[in-house]
Amino acid sequence: MSKLFHIITDGSCDLPPEWAKQKGYSVVPFYVSFDDTHYFKEIEEMGIRDFYQQMVDRKGVYPKSSMPSTQDYVDAFMPWVEQNIPVICICITTKFSGSLQSAMNAMQMIREERPKARIEVIDSTVDTVLQGILVLEAVKCQESGMTCEETVRKIEEIKGTGRIFFTVGDMEYLAHGGRIGKVSSVAGSLLGIKPVITLKQGEIFPSGVGRSRRKNLDKTISLLLAYLKETGEDVTRYSIAVGYGYDYEEAVEYRRQVAEALDGRLKEEDILMLQIGATISVHTGPYPLGLGIIRKAL
Repeated sequence: MSKLFHIITDGSCDLPPEWAKQKGYSVVPFYVSFDDTHYFKEIEEMGIRDFYQQMVDRKGVYPKSSMPSTQDYVDAFMPWVEQNIPVICICITTKFSGSLQSAMNAMQMIREERPKARIEVIDSTVDTVLQGILVLEAVKCQESGMTCEETVRKIEEIKGTGRIFFTVGDMEYLAHGGRIGKVSSVAGSLLGIKPVITLKQGEIFPSGVGRSRRKNLDKTISLLLAYLKETGEDVTRYSIAVGYGYDYEEAVEYRRQVAEALDGRLKEEDILMLQIGATISVHTGPYPLGLGIIRKAL
C-alpha cells in the first residue's frame, strides 16, 4: 500500500535515532556548539552521549544550540513533495525556538514553485520527550490508516493535554540560557535550591523548589498524580515517558518509583525512557530528570 503521508519533526523530539527508520518518520536536526564557532548537527555529527560528557568535563563552558535553517527544511520536504506525498511537520514550541518559522518559510518557498504541495506545519506547543511522544502518536494514527487531514486534527486535539514535570541539577544553566531571572539564580545557588518546573501550552512555570533532589523528584511524581486526578481519566488513556540527561541509572530507578506511585495501573515497561537531547539540555544542564505525559491519540 502506498504511503498516505510522511511525518517530519525537528531534533527537539529526542527520540532514539534508530527509531526514525524503524517507524518511518524523518528528523531535521538542530545544531550544537561549545565554542560559538563550530556548529555540529546533533546526533548526526555529535552524539548525545559525547555532548553530555563534554558538559560534565568542561564545567563553566556553556554550549549553544541553533535551529534548523529554512534550507534544511526544504531539503527534508522536497523528496516527498516530488512524490506527491503529503507531509506533516511537527515542530518544537515557538516559545522556545524559531524552528517552526524555518519550516513555514520552507513550505512557502516550495509552494511558490509547486502550489499543489501538501505540507502541514504544526506547532506542537511542547518539546523534548513530550514532543517525541506526540510524534509517536502521529505515527500510530498513520499506522491505523488515518489520512493526513485526520491525523492533523487528532494531533491538534491532543497536544494541549501535554505536560512535563521535571527538575535539574542546579539553576546555573537555566540562568545562563535566560529561562529564569538572574536574581532567582543567585539566590537559589547561594541556598543550594533546585527548582521543580512544569511545562504546559509551550511555556515553563515554577512548581516548587527544594534542596533535596529526591524530594524534588517526589514532587514531580506528585504533580503527575495531581494532573491525572484533575483530568478525571485513567492513566491508561495517556502516554508517559521519563526524560533523563547524563545519569541513566538514576532514571531507571526514577521510572520504577513512578510505576510504583501509579499502583500498578501502568507497567514499568510501558513508561518510555528517552534521553533529553542537546536542544533542551543546553538550558537545563547535564542532569535534567522528569516526566512527560500526553493523551493518546487512539
